[in-house]
Amino acid sequence: MLSGANNVSESARRAVLTASKQLGYRPNPNARAMRGAGSSCVGMIVPEIGNPFFAELIQAVELALQAHDVELIIADARNDVATEAARLRSLVARQVDGVLIAPVSATASRAALESALRTTPIVQIDRDVDFFEADFVGVDNSAGIRSVLSHLESRSVRHIVFVSGDASTSTGAARLEAFRTQAPRFPDLVVDEPVLGEFTLDFGFQAAGTLLRRPRLPQGVVCGSDLIATGLMRALAQHGVHEPDDIVVTGFDGTQLSELINPAMTTVRQPLAEIAKVAAHRLQARIGGDSGPPQRSQVNPQLVARSLR
Repeated sequence: MLSGANNVSESARRAVLTASKQLGYRPNPNARAMRGAGSSCVGMIVPEIGNPFFAELIQAVELALQAHDVELIIADARNDVATEAARLRSLVARQVDGVLIAPVSATASRAALESALRTTPIVQIDRDVDFFEADFVGVDNSAGIRSVLSHLESRSVRHIVFVSGDASTSTGAARLEAFRTQAPRFPDLVVDEPVLGEFTLDFGFQAAGTLLRRPRLPQGVVCGSDLIATGLMRALAQHGVHEPDDIVVTGFDGTQLSELINPAMTTVRQPLAEIAKVAAHRLQARIGGDSGPPQRSQVNPQLVARSLR
């Protein structure tokens, strides 16, 4: 009847339409064309496709889904909660089998996700939303930050600062908390006030200016992403401060960008293939009817030490 059949009574039609509205049913614009085709498709929403990390994550997810014979629809939230919500509604309206999402905000993304979860399985990947009851798969940020601090201490770096995205995203909050928790475990380290902003190249440039205006530069800068570290290294170099001779800068994510910058960057590599594989498995389980409590999976990263003093 919801497909437009006219061989039902008016009372039955009204009852079904009322029930479908209460259940959050949305008609699928491709349903008639796909009926009987046996196709399987999931959507993936990332905050910014232009961010090298998310581009590489998408590639890993697509490869992981191929093992399940599943197609992928990609959507860019453009770092905007309203755009993210619109992308989510569009995917749900198309009746994708499930959604993988790296939420834009740890708080403001919640309403749209809760609405979508009523009808569509959702797995959060890399980022998650506070108090949103859904599966999450990401990296162990604490282990990654600890490995960087241990590396810096072993290289006789004693004066450091943390430069990262702020707590508006779960990644920013988790890495800041990891740094604050792990740094006291290395008593020889002197830690300056962190510089927090966005996970962008531009913020890396801005953070370099902030550090240059302080009374003295630290020996080492622990960055919350490769993108921030790249902007910071380039900006410092423009002022005659070069890595690794004058300062040590580390990244986080292990993107190809960390290999291309000169000198190559010491970073924490996220095992994207493993993260994508676990996320694809969890989503397929939810699509298959798994109604168990949300699972939280954290994968261990790997320190990649490159430029050394």
